[in-house]
Amino acid sequence: MFKKLRDNLFNSNNYFSKGSIIALIMVIIILSVTIYARSMRKVIVLSLNGETKKVVSYKNTVKDILEQNNIKIGPKDKIEPNVDTKVENGQEIYIKRAVGLELLVDGKNLKIKSGEKSVEDVLKAEDIKLNDLDKVNPSKDEEIKSGMKVVVTRVSMKQVKEEKPIDFETVTQKDSTMGSDEKQVVQQGTAGSKEVTTNITYEDGKEVARNIVSEVVKSEPVKAIVKVGTLGIVNANRGGGGRVVYKNKISANATAYTADLNFGITASGTRVKRNVNGYSSIAVDPRVIPLGSKLYVPGYGYGIAEDTGGAIKGNRIDLFFTSESECVNWGVRGVDVYILK
Repeated sequence: MFKKLRDNLFNSNNYFSKGSIIALIMVIIILSVTIYARSMRKVIVLSLNGETKKVVSYKNTVKDILEQNNIKIGPKDKIEPNVDTKVENGQEIYIKRAVGLELLVDGKNLKIKSGEKSVEDVLKAEDIKLNDLDKVNPSKDEEIKSGMKVVVTRVSMKQVKEEKPIDFETVTQKDSTMGSDEKQVVQQGTAGSKEVTTNITYEDGKEVARNIVSEVVKSEPVKAIVKVGTLGIVNANRGGGGRVVYKNKISANATAYTADLNFGITASGTRVKRNVNGYSSIAVDPRVIPLGSKLYVPGYGYGIAEDTGGAIKGNRIDLFFTSESECVNWGVRGVDVYILK
């Protein structure tokens, strides 16, 4: 058929001359080449570190287009799609240059370069696996920047059970029959015990926190009971000396008086007496100090409130001495009067 068409075209009896036929063939060839060229022409969008530009290319792969535009890819640079991908008209090629990073993980300080987008992507690219409790700073979704320091903290937790004592309570009971420096144990205290479950948190192998999960009482503690005296204590400097236990203390003016030991009778009906190693007679106001009270007066000694006097009113006492000279020597003094138990 083609032979017949050729013969017909070049037959002198046809309408077209040979020159016209050749011209027609050339036009067909040019049109075919043009159509083919147009089909090969592609507009490609290149995005380099976020900056985009359009380029025209007749190349077929990403690699060819990069070479055409003098774009070299480093070993850590990120490119999408990969260099062997065939491109189409309107194709977008993304390139992200690798930046320097500092990565602290597992006791190592790594200087790396990465073209990944986020911290999480960097860790995956570097094959750094994270446990559920591990911490990453900055956060995993943080965008990578040049000079960034990424710290991975390994977090682990251990649960321990320990037997621990339960402190016993000490109950204090006041006792008005004892001095304030006296104590009496009525019941010994006994510590109890409990099982304590604790979660211990470690960061990079170092303990950072302890949280008690539960406490189970194994034995209850027994409280201690202690009696404590409430009476005051003073050290005697005369008249027997030693420790003096008192239930009350008043301040008073103390004067002195004397009388015949054989005939001096107190308001209580007893003979007046002065016993430096025992109890001497003291006159008081019964409204302040009840008769019969045992007393201690510093500088005088022990005495018994067994006498009264017309001038002895309120916080005033009169101390018995056996001689006028002792009374003069005593004079009038301000004293603390201790009322004994």
